[in-house]
Amino acid sequence: MGWGKSRITQLDRAARRFGYARILSLVLLAGLVGLRIVDPAPLKELRLRTFDVYQLISPRAVTERPVVIVDIDEKSLARLGQWPWPRTRIADLVQRLTDLGAAAIAFDVIFAEPDRLSPHLAVEGFRDLDEATRDKLRSLASNDDILAAVLRKAPVVLGESGLPMVMPRPDVKLPVTGLATLGGDPTPFLLNFPGLLRNVPVLEEAAPGRGLFTIHTERDGIVRRVPVVMLAQGQLMPSLTFEMLRVVTRANTILIKSDEAGVKSVGIPGFEIPTDRNGQIWVHFAKHDPARFVSATDVLDGKIGAEAVSQKLVLIGTSATGLLDTKTTPLDPVMPGVEVHAQVLEAALSGSVLSQPNYAIGAEVIAAIVFALAIIWLAPVLGPLMLLAFGLGVVVLLIGTSWYFFVQEKLLIDFTFPLLTCAAIYLALVFSSYAREQKQRRRIRSAFGQYLSPALVEQLAQSPDKLKLGGEERDMTVMFSDMRGFTALSETFKRDPQGLTSLMNRLLTPLTNAILDRKGTIDKYMGDAIMAFWNAPLDDPAHEINACEAALDMLDRVAILNVEREREAQENGKPFLPLSVGIGLNTGPCVVGNMGSNLRFDYSVLGDSVNLASRLEGQSKSYGVPVIAGSRTALAVKERFAIFELDFIAVKGKSEPEIIYAIAGRQDVANSPDFQRLRNLFIETLACYRNRDWTGAQLALDKGRATKGADRFRQLHDLYAARIRAFQDAPPPEDWDGVFAAASK
Repeated sequence: MGWGKSRITQLDRAARRFGYARILSLVLLAGLVGLRIVDPAPLKELRLRTFDVYQLISPRAVTERPVVIVDIDEKSLARLGQWPWPRTRIADLVQRLTDLGAAAIAFDVIFAEPDRLSPHLAVEGFRDLDEATRDKLRSLASNDDILAAVLRKAPVVLGESGLPMVMPRPDVKLPVTGLATLGGDPTPFLLNFPGLLRNVPVLEEAAPGRGLFTIHTERDGIVRRVPVVMLAQGQLMPSLTFEMLRVVTRANTILIKSDEAGVKSVGIPGFEIPTDRNGQIWVHFAKHDPARFVSATDVLDGKIGAEAVSQKLVLIGTSATGLLDTKTTPLDPVMPGVEVHAQVLEAALSGSVLSQPNYAIGAEVIAAIVFALAIIWLAPVLGPLMLLAFGLGVVVLLIGTSWYFFVQEKLLIDFTFPLLTCAAIYLALVFSSYAREQKQRRRIRSAFGQYLSPALVEQLAQSPDKLKLGGEERDMTVMFSDMRGFTALSETFKRDPQGLTSLMNRLLTPLTNAILDRKGTIDKYMGDAIMAFWNAPLDDPAHEINACEAALDMLDRVAILNVEREREAQENGKPFLPLSVGIGLNTGPCVVGNMGSNLRFDYSVLGDSVNLASRLEGQSKSYGVPVIAGSRTALAVKERFAIFELDFIAVKGKSEPEIIYAIAGRQDVANSPDFQRLRNLFIETLACYRNRDWTGAQLALDKGRATKGADRFRQLHDLYAARIRAFQDAPPPEDWDGVFAAASK
């Protein structure tokens, strides 16, 4: 026991000699080093912003222009028509550039579908051609074949795109660029796109090269790094720019060098580019320069001479506003995407590529540890002014060294982490000194017989609220609407997909307007279906009523549309298929707010009440009524609408049953004698049915069928007649409580 107490005393004395402030600073230093290894987003963004400042201070100087951008600009679109152009015109553009002596030509556009202007495709859109002319047009070569013939003779690289979703693979095996690896397997470190969008096979087979033009932005939307190699749909792919260099040098293979830390470089014989661990290069940007661009129409019109193109790398892309290919760089808020690729090539060919070597993090951590230890050791020895001078010297040394490596060696070595670490250690020591002084003052007061209790610690520094995923819980009414008979209707438009699209727009537009006019919020469109909700984001005390009004308005507008379509069908001598919709409404607690990811989210609604609304929409087919509502919705609007109880049902996927109702009309329908008789007879039918009085149920059902206006509920009457017959033949079990378990959605 005595030995243990003595040991503690010795440790306490050693700690006093070394200094508790120093021990605290060492613990803080260890924590900061661990933080750098984890590298959270704020540290990354601070580092990136620092490198942005470097580029703003010292942008890349343009001494040579090895790259020309053939721009599909506003002038070209005005002169030659909207994009996409016929592939024959693209073939003329490639041939013209080849004749002018272009070293290589790359497309920052993609030809993913056959040219619709090819003779054999375009002929189907002509009405008054004789069959001989049609056969003649069908026999002509397609525009894609014409372009492919030109590509076979030219040093062309086709652009491809990585996508976030898997794409169908072509039936034919398309050529791929040879890539070899040296060192470790680089694939775990590369950017990985689940899908790959390629050009039509005939063009892919003809072109000497293929590369991805996908540009990966940072979290803040700024382009700083561009991948040189990446994975797309499981396939190792080069970038568009590096594939151009391979085609120019006529190399067969691209070599990827990597180690356990990631990718180190990507090269071809005689040329190697350092990359980060993910196979990306840091682009040393120059400012946007219109001199890099020539108009595509000027090339086609022969206004561009060989001196502008000969022995240069040519990128074909667009700066036209309507084609939406713009990026943000550290130097320019808006830069055409094709110019980013041009700057990559310029930087690579001029040896101005920036790099952040894999050892950079080690150098930053070592610098932080060395200078922090120096501050920890010297702080108790030096006076305040000397310590301040030492700190300023550390700041100058760190910033100067980082700037030197950027300017002279094109290396990105971060100074912010060592600087922040030294500042944190310095502040910790200052705080410790302040705490020590406060302790001494308390001792003096104690010596004079005064006792001071410890001050209460208040938490004053609170971070502002951050945008986060999720939302708030509200009582809401949710609607699902779906078109009936869409498959059969689609078959009538088998040869006219544009007609089907036009018809869907004619249907969805009035349905949407009906919802919006009644204070609803459109959540999403799902093909021919609509999801909407009420009471968010704005409060709507009458959300159940407005949802029911919207549902009935939708039926009215579909009826008006059917009248118009029937008249059009008669005028054109075509068959007429009426449109109809089924609607499900339900009220209950939901969570509404921003749903999705930190990069992309939508304002949407979730909850069990939403799922029930979806199921009720599906049941409208079974019961033969256009609008079905859950019990909370129906009971909330029973004084304003014609409510008709349908069943006590357990929808698929839910164990708890729900009484469901038809919304059969507004107040005028509810007050009509015919509807009241129909409703009362069906209430009697349900009462007998649930009491196992099959004879009484059938009798009440027959009376309802004979009532005026019963035709609109014919399917409902038939459904219950079938159930009654089935239960007469095979009665339900003794514990049956009248619940019908729906087998379908």
